Amino acid sequence: MRWSPIKFFWFSILQLAVVCVTQVAAQSQNTKTAATIESPAAEPAQTMQSGEISASRPTSALRVEAGDLVEVAVYNVPELTTKARVSSKGEIYLPLIDYVHVAGLTAEEAEGVIQKRLSDGGFVKNPHVTLFVDQYASQGASILGEVARPGVYPVQGDQRLFDLISAAGGFTEKAGRSIAITHRDLPDKPITVPLSRNANDNPESNVPVLPGDTIIVRKADLVYVVGDVGRPSGFLMDSAHLTVLQAIAMAGGTTRTANLDGARIIHRGTDGLSEIPVELKKILRAKAPDVTMQADDILFVPTSAAKVFAGRAAEVAMQAAAAASIVAIP
Repeated sequence: MRWSPIKFFWFSILQLAVVCVTQVAAQSQNTKTAATIESPAAEPAQTMQSGEISASRPTSALRVEAGDLVEVAVYNVPELTTKARVSSKGEIYLPLIDYVHVAGLTAEEAEGVIQKRLSDGGFVKNPHVTLFVDQYASQGASILGEVARPGVYPVQGDQRLFDLISAAGGFTEKAGRSIAITHRDLPDKPITVPLSRNANDNPESNVPVLPGDTIIVRKADLVYVVGDVGRPSGFLMDSAHLTVLQAIAMAGGTTRTANLDGARIIHRGTDGLSEIPVELKKILRAKAPDVTMQADDILFVPTSAAKVFAGRAAEVAMQAAAAASIVAIP
């Protein structure tokens, strides 16, 4: 079959049009396919970013209450840094924006309220506020007595006794081996928790602590052995019975220059100080009964060369006891 030049021309034009339409359709399909592939990938990336932001700033369960001591700072505006205690109305006073009600809010929520007041009032452009609670008066536990840093400490989540003691700097050298815990709802029913020198020996003492609890670390009963002994010291009493012989033994015994006949116990009673003579020489030779000491007693052993006048022994013994180191009875 022979084609005329005119028919051949139009047939070529038709083929070219079909090819162009096919290529355009293919490109459109590729674009749609590419968009379908890329879109799901963008969604997880946004979710991960949100997760990272949330993880970087966890929400605190504690809320600001009346009596709490808070510190407010505005980034790059040091003049607005304020430390204030929340009033009984739940408010704190801040420069420029007057009183702000923060009671019942978390630290993050209070920051948002302060930021809005600063921004709406035109005082600071795009303010960034941080609020830190220095002391929780209502949702913390009070730790008193023989700890390094008595005070109020926040109770967050599952807090236990040893956590709070650690936050307070641990025990002092005069701490006893029992702690009294009073719950806010049961003020007339304190709980006594026994302790041991090694916390791992008594794990059941690590009881839960609740907001509003008052923890009192009792001072240990002490006896002092001073004067002409090997190691003048104060000793923590773990039991109610400590005798003169036991105290002398823990103090390293008497020296060769000790005046055993002049030993005496300085006892503090309701009527003041009193001196009780102790027949130490006879006690050491088992010719006289041992003497039981009481809390805060001072056993004073003078030197044989010293003249102990009436009233002077107590003064010397008290001064020596004040300078004595404290030793825990093993």
